[in-house]
Amino acid sequence: MSAQPAPAPLLIACALGIEQFALRAGGRGGADGPVTVLRTGMGPVAAERAVTRMLADPALRDAAVLATGFCAGLAPGMHPGDLVVAEETRDPRGTTPCVGTELLVKELARALPGRTVHTGPLTGSDHVVRGPERSALRATGAIAVDMESAVTLLSAVHAGERPVAAVRVVVDAPEHELVRIGTVRGGISAFRVLRSVLPAFFEWHRSLLLPRR
Repeated sequence: MSAQPAPAPLLIACALGIEQFALRAGGRGGADGPVTVLRTGMGPVAAERAVTRMLADPALRDAAVLATGFCAGLAPGMHPGDLVVAEETRDPRGTTPCVGTELLVKELARALPGRTVHTGPLTGSDHVVRGPERSALRATGAIAVDMESAVTLLSAVHAGERPVAAVRVVVDAPEHELVRIGTVRGGISAFRVLRSVLPAFFEWHRSLLLPRR
């Protein structure tokens, strides 16, 4: 009997130590194939460098890539702890379509019942976005912004054809900006949500491994 090929790996990229800690606290049971949780460092330059370096490793050459962590919500009515599943990521260098958005929404709703899940474009920035700039980004159709997702996915597809996705947890929203009192409560809420997302990520990854009919 011929040996079955090894399952394609999954690379989960986040920027911050607190994000990596939340993901690791969620455990890795239930994953099909090897999983790497990469802390890229903050900002697009660090993310591009880290993701490109990781995908140059032959063991991760065919890895699916999922960008995650915290984000700033752009749409009125968003709250800390809401989830954002990107339909595409954008930055000045281009747009990257995401794979399996509907499946991620379904699995996140199952893993985190009662949590609001938003879908739409996720835009990139090289700095923390506040006030009028937030409104300007919203006018482009984006529903959330962060500094790493767009460049992470763009770097991933430039390194080779692969499935990519981005899921972010709102920690900062138009009515709940980081500079306001009460941010700590919002941060704790977002941390707890991020700690619970891995089962949905594993189901997304598992779906990619199924034979296509």
